[in-house]
Formats: sequence, C-alpha cells, structure tokens
Amino acid sequence: MAHAAARGTIDRVAITVADAPQEHRYEIRVDGELAGFTEYFRRQGVVTFIHTEILPEHEGQGLGSQLVRQALDDVRAAGETVVAQCPFVKSFIHRHADEYGDLVSHAST
Repeated sequence: MAHAAARGTIDRVAITVADAPQEHRYEIRVDGELAGFTEYFRRQGVVTFIHTEILPEHEGQGLGSQLVRQALDDVRAAGETVVAQCPFVKSFIHRHADEYGDLVSHAST
C-alpha cells in the first residue's frame, strides 16, 4: 500500500500531505502543524472517504483540494478504487473527472 507524502510551499510555508493509517485519514500540515484531514475506511482495495475538514484558520487557501488530490493520487498508486461519501471529495472528483473519474468504485454507483 502506498503512502502519500507530498510537499509544497505557499508563500514560503511548508505544506505536507501524508497518510496516517493509524488514524484512518490523510493529513495536511502547514509548517508541521495539522491544518486538515480527510477520513477514510480502507477495505479490500476500496477506500471510502467519509469526511474532509480544514481547520478554520486554514480555510480559503486551497488546502482541501491539495489534500484530496494527494490522497486520490495515493489511492491510484496503490491500485485501489474510491467511494466518495464525503461531499467535498465527491465534488472534487466530479470537477476533475478526466483525472480521477476512473478511480470511482463501481460499488459506489
């Protein structure tokens, strides 16, 4: 199973996205501090995203999209599929169907 670890910067701020399997979530950190997460259940090659949250002080910076993009890239790298119960993840996949539509599990339709 792949574990995402992506780094980026916004105005010289370190952004890190990583899978935290013990917490059943992907986390996004800004300068090492938790800024948000997307929670999931992983079972038999299907990752079901159930909730995404960006902490209020980090809203409006595009972190939610960066978090979900990296999580979906990790799912793809692991050869798994996605069920998007979380409205944010579902909307992200819909807006980026050309990139991520193929990840949607047939069980979710």
